[in-house]
Amino acid sequence: MSTSVQTREAGHPTPAKYVAIAVILAVITIVEVAIVYFDIATFVLISALIVLSAVKFTLVAMFYMHLKFDSKLFSAFLVGGMLLTAGVIIALLALFGLLVT
Repeated sequence: MSTSVQTREAGHPTPAKYVAIAVILAVITIVEVAIVYFDIATFVLISALIVLSAVKFTLVAMFYMHLKFDSKLFSAFLVGGMLLTAGVIIALLALFGLLVT
């Protein structure tokens, strides 16, 4: 009878990796809050916030929701949906004239 300890599945990150990702997410959040206080054009501000939010969402979905370790089809759905959503938001902002300062 074997009393070996169950090993971690191949490819899954270690707890240290999760902590590193949490630190990255915290830094991105700090940058998002700080960027609002700079006097920059509305289009640049909104674009930067959309990109930073998309990066954060992707990191959370890929690592904390384990999407990185699932089928690549799910990742394609995630990226496709994010691109479609960002395009619709930017188009609506342009339509209502909120991108011009």
